[in-house]
Amino acid sequence: MQWVKGRTILVSLAALLGALLIGAIFILLAKSDPVRAYKVMLTGPFSSSFGLTETLVRTTPLLLTGLGIIISFRSGVLNIGGEGQILIGAITAAGVALKCESLPAPVLFPLVLLSGALAGGIWGGVAGFLKARLNVNEILSTVMLNQIAAQLYLLLIRGILIDPQEVAYGTGVPQTALVPNAVWMSRLIPGTRLNTGFILALVLAVAVYVLLMKTTVGYRLRAVGAGPEAARYAGINVPFYMVLSMFLAGALAGLAGTVEVLGVHHRALEDISAGYGFSAIVAALFGRLHPIGAIPASILFGALILGADMMQRAVSIPAAIVMVIQGFIILFVVGSDILIRRPELLEQLKTWRRRRSREVA
Repeated sequence: MQWVKGRTILVSLAALLGALLIGAIFILLAKSDPVRAYKVMLTGPFSSSFGLTETLVRTTPLLLTGLGIIISFRSGVLNIGGEGQILIGAITAAGVALKCESLPAPVLFPLVLLSGALAGGIWGGVAGFLKARLNVNEILSTVMLNQIAAQLYLLLIRGILIDPQEVAYGTGVPQTALVPNAVWMSRLIPGTRLNTGFILALVLAVAVYVLLMKTTVGYRLRAVGAGPEAARYAGINVPFYMVLSMFLAGALAGLAGTVEVLGVHHRALEDISAGYGFSAIVAALFGRLHPIGAIPASILFGALILGADMMQRAVSIPAAIVMVIQGFIILFVVGSDILIRRPELLEQLKTWRRRRSREVA
């Protein structure tokens, strides 16, 4: 067992290193110093209180969305729709907060949290229903729902929910007005953007662990993912648990969008997600689809996202190069998951290398 865990860690770190090495080639092509660039990227997030807190700010939506990814993936449904679910949760939370601002804070705050989570859950549940009842490929449906969510989000923040001041000034910046102070999440450290959403994410990581590993519902979700036909034979309502897994995944992603509105930006604005829906998939896989393992994995990828931004500013690397590096990290980490789940491929690779060595000799 210890050897298996060691191999898993080794393969995951090797995938991350391989992505960075490939990225170094593109940095060289951009006529920049990859050593200096990676030094900033890997040490910048941990070199100051600003870097540490901003890393945790980015960790929060990654962890919340990643927890949903873990539930859906373990249930056998490949949810690629985290990005759209985040946007739906964010715009719903902002809309409810603005339209119901006359409500007292003890009522308004939980109402906004629940509405954002519910909206994301319904959005995810649509893909789950299509998969369970109509056998629609969930990768296709969630990707398409991402596009619908993105366009709907832009329509709302440029239309009926646009900040009235933007209309009055004629600037037309696509964003909502500030949500009421009563629903702002408290800052954990004054002067930083780190808020209680991070604590919420940690609590939910433990809750998801208990749900999946210690409850009957969690056992049935995992059974459906391990073998739907066997689960159906055992009397488990497979379609119901497929839809439930996607609803829970969407709810957690919607909550991530809600936290971004209430805890970080205090309004819904363009590009609020920053690609968290896709990065969360990598963080979840890097954490071996374990709710507790997702915590350090999300912190690592939160640091990489922040470090990439710092690297871009420090060594004047084009934004496209940063996106290429992030893309290679995603590609290599996802690819490494295949090697971890199918160790025989590593043995075949070793056999091929030994054969090639004998042929060269």
